[in-house]
Amino acid sequence: MDKTTKPRELGKAGIVSIVGRTNVGKSTLVNHLLGEKVSIVSDTVQTTRNLIRAILTEPRGQIVFLDTPGVHKATGELGKNLNKAARSAVEGVDAILLVLDTSKKPALEDDGWFRRIAREEVPCIMALNKSDIHYDRSADYKTLWQEIKVEKESGMEPIWTTVSALHGDGMAGLLDTLFENTPEGPPLFPDDILTDYPRKLNMADVIREKLFFRLHSELPHAVAVWIENIDEQEKKWTVDATIYVERHSQKGIVIGEKGRLLKWVREQAEKELYEMYGVRFKLKLWVKVEKNWRKNFWMLKKFGYA
Repeated sequence: MDKTTKPRELGKAGIVSIVGRTNVGKSTLVNHLLGEKVSIVSDTVQTTRNLIRAILTEPRGQIVFLDTPGVHKATGELGKNLNKAARSAVEGVDAILLVLDTSKKPALEDDGWFRRIAREEVPCIMALNKSDIHYDRSADYKTLWQEIKVEKESGMEPIWTTVSALHGDGMAGLLDTLFENTPEGPPLFPDDILTDYPRKLNMADVIREKLFFRLHSELPHAVAVWIENIDEQEKKWTVDATIYVERHSQKGIVIGEKGRLLKWVREQAEKELYEMYGVRFKLKLWVKVEKNWRKNFWMLKKFGYA
């Protein structure tokens, strides 16, 4: 070995937990940072139901983003479990990215996150998102933070940054800040991995996203998708999926008049899965009634929500 050759410098490598209340743009932000869609997006509460690891590898190093469920006012077991998963996602990480919706006044959930972060010791970046919307409440968030910091006698000094996850404004600067606050170390995952999210859960999420798009506020919370089987042929993958609802009346809504809604969901999901995996898909969708599945521990566990 040539003695003049310098040893390879370690790159940055760390885990960043992305947290915040529901519908602040966490999944949109993750997708923009990676330049790929790894998390489904919807304006519906409980869209993200599982902890998703999105892995960004570039010359500066590797950051593993944890896209977490949005904290919201929950009443049922599903909502409570999602809130619990989100709050515990800041444990053992290298940095925290708290996403805030500056188009709205701070909510109780934002207050709760500030109080949690006030006692953390890892770097925290406060992303003031939705800067493209004219109603800028950034000052309200900074005022609330100062009040809680004084109350908690906290030494935490967060880094404030303004972004638009939807349009990409400020995202390059945010990424610079994240790498600056990520420790040095070897990569945590191989360079070519975008996410370690299980394939079945990802496919189920794509189908669920299409359902949310058409159903809006009618019954998304009562809908779950489970992939029963994947038959991976060379030119086409055949996927059997069950869509769960809680009541027979909801089954008809999901299927739609003459099966049109379910057909649209199938076609849109097949198209997106083709773009993701580079192979043609044939989805076989079945709608099944499972009464009160959101209160059933074993069903929640099956879906990975408990």
